[in-house]
Amino acid sequence: MNWIRKNIIMIVGLLVLFYMFIPVFVVIALSFNEPKSRLTYTFDKFTFDNWLHPCSGAEAMCPAVMVSLKIGLISTIGATILGTLMAYALMRYRFRGKGVANLLLFLPMASPEVVLGSSLLTLFVSASFPLGFWTILIAHIMFCLSFVVVTVKARLAGMDPRLEQAAMDLYANEWQTFRRITLPLLAPGIASAALLSFSLSFDDFIVTNFNSGSTVTFPMFVWGSAQRGIPVNVIGSAVFLIALAIVVLGQIIGARKRKALAA
Repeated sequence: MNWIRKNIIMIVGLLVLFYMFIPVFVVIALSFNEPKSRLTYTFDKFTFDNWLHPCSGAEAMCPAVMVSLKIGLISTIGATILGTLMAYALMRYRFRGKGVANLLLFLPMASPEVVLGSSLLTLFVSASFPLGFWTILIAHIMFCLSFVVVTVKARLAGMDPRLEQAAMDLYANEWQTFRRITLPLLAPGIASAALLSFSLSFDDFIVTNFNSGSTVTFPMFVWGSAQRGIPVNVIGSAVFLIALAIVVLGQIIGARKRKALAA
């Protein structure tokens, strides 16, 4: 009983984490299932065939995954570049309308996705812009941009501006200071913002559904497949395991760097 009282916070935390990961465990378990029917979710027979042939029985699934990957990568690159530059300008410079710009950046984050998606749909339709890949891409860059700016601004706020001042005192110009001092120090924040942007883009359904036209992304395919009973557990498990591997790899690299600096 004494051990439980001393570790009650850890125990409750582990129980909460276990509860949160129950759906993930179910998806991973069902990815090895060979069901008797597409409309059943009971575990009938263990098999590796689902992993060896992930697109069998759902030929449209892999093209949908590729569309989501393309949109996610392009929107991540665009939002990360624009967001980093915007965050740097908002933190390091004074200009007219700075307060309004800071306020407007939070609107895509605060607005419900239904409102955001319908507003973008109205904009594209009124401009006679054909719905499809490019409208999804524009929408994803727009709502990912706010998250990038907030993440990079948080990193900039924790940086010591005297480091940049010292570099300029040593005759470095603004570009050299940004490239050799600011950018390396910002790299962890930029990487975090990029990963967040990709996950938001790859996972988005509501905004995409409004502005997709005939283009089908993976979340839209999952929504349709749930109605038709098509299993998508392998791709879901693979996405989770890849994300977990990236996080673990980042922690290992960070621990090695801290150990090297301490030595």
